[in-house]
Amino acid sequence: MSSITDVKLFLLDMDGTFYLGERILPGSLDFIEAVTKSGRDFMFLTNNSSHNADYYVKRLSRMGLDVGPEKVLTSTQVTAIKVCELYPGKRAFLLGNEYMLEEMRAGGVVIDQDNPEIVVIGYDTTLDYKKMTRVCDLVRAGLPYVASHPDFNCPTETGFAPDIGAIIAFIEASAGRRPDLIVGKPHRGIVEAAVARTGLEPRHMAMVGDRLYTDVETGLKHGMLSILVLSGETTPEMAAQSPIKPHLTFNRLSDMNGLL
Repeated sequence: MSSITDVKLFLLDMDGTFYLGERILPGSLDFIEAVTKSGRDFMFLTNNSSHNADYYVKRLSRMGLDVGPEKVLTSTQVTAIKVCELYPGKRAFLLGNEYMLEEMRAGGVVIDQDNPEIVVIGYDTTLDYKKMTRVCDLVRAGLPYVASHPDFNCPTETGFAPDIGAIIAFIEASAGRRPDLIVGKPHRGIVEAAVARTGLEPRHMAMVGDRLYTDVETGLKHGMLSILVLSGETTPEMAAQSPIKPHLTFNRLSDMNGLL
């Protein structure tokens, strides 16, 4: 696919694409209005496992966009789906904050921090050295090891915060293992979940985001229109130097409005 006219559903990244921290990015609401008026649809697809879908719904509402939870698909929701599918009934040690804990339990995952059979890690904003020592011990012992997503950094209003990719690197340096499964963008699991929720095939979707190795790569790997916006992590210089090439590039979401 190489044309916006073929798109029925826009999958939108959040951090660095629709907003930055608590600040909505210019043109974001205008883009949603243009998508809706064109008869197309949208859904937010976020790798950020430090918050759950209800949190994102409330955050979007504060920014002037009222949507239901069906419009937000998180890497944590998909991680719960994959854990239940691959390790049914297994007890999981979770490296994650209270939002991830709530969403994993809601997805049917049994959390047992004391006697786990598998390890699941996310973007844990409550991380401390005790937690890191514990998770490294469990990974070193050979327990199945699942990560919610691969992002190294999370865009913020002041720059970047270390994300789960940095945690994965820490664990690998200590325990000598990488995850057996990474769920979020650009991997297949989160795309399968989007297809299951919407009933649309990837060829009718566009993946829109600010990050080359997750957002753009998702579109390229899974048969979607791949769109880069230069409102977050990726600079024009980074895009020019990267071997990952989106189908289309815009400065911000609303720059697409005239093509809808």
